[in-house]
Amino acid sequence: MTLAPAGRRTAAAVLTAALLVPLAACGSDDTKKDTGGSPASGSAANLTVLAAASLTDVFKEAGAAYEKSHPGTKLTFSFAGSQELVAQVSQGSPADVLVTADTKSMDKVRADTGTPAIIAKNRLVIATGEGNPHKVDDLKDLADTKLKVVLAAPEVPAGKYSKQILDKQKIAVKPVSQEPNVRAVLSKVELGEADAGLVYKTDAESAKDKVDAVEIPDDQNAVAQYPAATLKESKNAEAATAFVAWLSSPEGQKILQDAGFQKP
Repeated sequence: MTLAPAGRRTAAAVLTAALLVPLAACGSDDTKKDTGGSPASGSAANLTVLAAASLTDVFKEAGAAYEKSHPGTKLTFSFAGSQELVAQVSQGSPADVLVTADTKSMDKVRADTGTPAIIAKNRLVIATGEGNPHKVDDLKDLADTKLKVVLAAPEVPAGKYSKQILDKQKIAVKPVSQEPNVRAVLSKVELGEADAGLVYKTDAESAKDKVDAVEIPDDQNAVAQYPAATLKESKNAEAATAFVAWLSSPEGQKILQDAGFQKP
């Protein structure tokens, strides 16, 4: 039987619909398989994350966990002092996510980021050589001119926090050097090139076999906040947003807190 033109169009439409049904179903399954229900484009990407130096160890662990649970995503980290990271963003360096060790640094590039979320907090301790050979007990001991003290530079978040707590206690310290990031301070103490230095609690914890940590009372301390934000120039906006959100998820928070970071 020969179909009339209208009949042929109806038959073609029915056949096309029949072919599209299995294709649509297949696409839905792939999306769920890739991200557990979220869009595939939200996770599969190569992301560059600019992160504060004090996050070096924990972010390496977090990155491995994230890549395992998000197949197709590759994370590349660039660690430095927050002031260096801000400079990189201002100069247009290609990246997807920024995480700093203070809110003031993040505020400087507010026009270049999405809305920041605080993912963790931290506090300072006095790092000394293993066994605390110079018997450093508190902040006042850092004023001893016989003691080689190293601090982070004033423009670095750790340096700002250090100045804040020393000024609050009216303690004058003459550091033998001022380092570009907190990990450089820790390294000086580890290598015996300094007798003491102010670092984050998590930094001292990461090197506990080489340095001792002298606790600073809360009423004399400062609280460091770590904001994370996507960068507006990211070529992987959905994937970047997914990673920043994951940092506040139970899995991301467990990794951060197991490393000694405090709840945001």
